[in-house]
Amino acid sequence: MSDEVILQVRDLKTYFTVDEGIVKAVDGVSFELHRSETLGIVGESGSGKSVTNLSVINLIPTPPGKIVGGEVLFHGTDLLKLPPGEIRHIRGNKISMIFQDPMTSLNPFLRISTQMIETIQLHQGLDKKAAKEKAIEMLRLAGIPAPEKRIDQYPHQFSGGMRQRVMIAMALSCNPEILIADEPTSALDVTIQAQILELMKELTRKLGTAVILITHSLGVVAGMCDTICVMYAGRIVERGRTEDIFENPKHPYTIGLIRSVPRLDQETKMRLYSIPGQPPNVIDLPDCCPFYPRCEQSMDICRGKYPSIVSFENNQSVACWLYNKETQNA
Repeated sequence: MSDEVILQVRDLKTYFTVDEGIVKAVDGVSFELHRSETLGIVGESGSGKSVTNLSVINLIPTPPGKIVGGEVLFHGTDLLKLPPGEIRHIRGNKISMIFQDPMTSLNPFLRISTQMIETIQLHQGLDKKAAKEKAIEMLRLAGIPAPEKRIDQYPHQFSGGMRQRVMIAMALSCNPEILIADEPTSALDVTIQAQILELMKELTRKLGTAVILITHSLGVVAGMCDTICVMYAGRIVERGRTEDIFENPKHPYTIGLIRSVPRLDQETKMRLYSIPGQPPNVIDLPDCCPFYPRCEQSMDICRGKYPSIVSFENNQSVACWLYNKETQNA
């Protein structure tokens, strides 16, 4: 991982207007991504992980959604202020995304060749023959057997794991600086998951690509990521290096997520831990710690005010009243 910061997200806010009120799907998210770094964004469903990264590449459907504040700086340029033509040049070229379900991301009516060649021609400026050669080479790197033949097939002729390999090949075909992977293995069985994650790790290392990996599984990020951001109710509640998060988690939510992961060194008769309660409704959420109804260590102050972020010497940070001086001095 390099010290060069290529992406800075500052106080990003994305809200959705619905009949019941305002959904604060992303509410003040900030993080940095370094060149060649793999950053994991972890949290339960509905925590705002996917909306955060759709906001980064300006793909929020408007209406009902709207990016109401913040900055997304890519090499110092705010992507949120670029006109549509310029952001389209970056999206898919400099920043690529693998979406959650490859069957819905690939057009079932078009051959794989059509979908890959069009992207490569648009962003790389190659003629059709050279673009097809590049597409075949990327499919080969992604582990697709006989890519010269399979490139002219349709998505339904591929298995789920092979479709995900095609999506990885498409995403990396323009040598992007950043790859956003949104739950890239959620629809696959366990053995194929491991193969896909290893493939992503190998290819991004070869190409020097930085990765933002969105997942609900801490088991996945343990072997993939350099840094972890833990999201809850539209905000990042803890962030730090992977080894620090696993060795010394600070936020009660992070502790609960780690305790929920099955361990090989536990007694088989032990019941698997689950965090009590349900994630909050983020419509018109009051200014409090949204985790307090589920927290075993909640205090009175948690109900009335959202905690500020506390940083530690190892660059680990947490938004929790347990570590706030205001609480400790009370």
